[in-house]
Amino acid sequence: MDISAAMVKELRDETGLGMMECKKALIETNGDKAAAIKVLRERGMAIAGKKADRVAKDGRVACDIYDGGRTGVMIEVDCETDFVARNSVFQAFMKELVVKAHGAADNGLAEAVKDQVQAKIAEIGENIIVRRNVRFQVQGEGLVAGYIHLGEKVGVLLEVGCTQAATVAKETFRDAVKDVTLQIAASNPPYLNRDSVPADVLQSEREIYAKQVENKPANIVQKIVDGKLEKFYQQGCLVEQAFVKDPDVSITEMLAARSKELGDTLVIRRFVRYQVGA
Repeated sequence: MDISAAMVKELRDETGLGMMECKKALIETNGDKAAAIKVLRERGMAIAGKKADRVAKDGRVACDIYDGGRTGVMIEVDCETDFVARNSVFQAFMKELVVKAHGAADNGLAEAVKDQVQAKIAEIGENIIVRRNVRFQVQGEGLVAGYIHLGEKVGVLLEVGCTQAATVAKETFRDAVKDVTLQIAASNPPYLNRDSVPADVLQSEREIYAKQVENKPANIVQKIVDGKLEKFYQQGCLVEQAFVKDPDVSITEMLAARSKELGDTLVIRRFVRYQVGA
């Protein structure tokens, strides 16, 4: 298979590595980009943040928390330029859409408002895409919270549970919830905990780590792989991440301390993080 300059550039843009390394990896994998990335990682090369984690186009994220904090929605609406994203007409449209999301199924908002979107495209003169939406409703006792960051380009929707209805109104509880939303916005964890990491992802990580040290004795390889997996969990699972406000403790430890102070048990039930273009 011929490896085009465009294919090499795409891989380079996504990994941050040199053109030659990218071309060699693509040749070895017959042009399969995902396989090429795996080969590069197996060689111990430091891959830059995934392209999908960086802003790829313009738009805004918005959220709305209602029903006394028991329900919340978040939407992402994309457009072509930051000029339009900052436009008062677009901003007003975002406010309309986030209210309409109250009654929309997850990722069903685009279909529900397609006529309004077409009318707004004609008015603004730029393409507009309602990219995604999500809705959380408290399961039992707890709170749904939202946070919008970075020029409305990053948003977080979070549900934190407890066992006592009175806990929800306490400042310590609400501060803990806010801290978790900030953590998610800043650290972008892909998973909540170890149980939420897909089996195929774990298998792939094990294979990559083993390949990196394949020349070492088998017993040493296993220890190194296990150690790298622990680091993977600590970086990728929200509850195991170091708390950004106090890196000496994990999110789990922070929540345990707040739980003790409140005389209750706090648990992160679910979260979603949106980044424009990601």
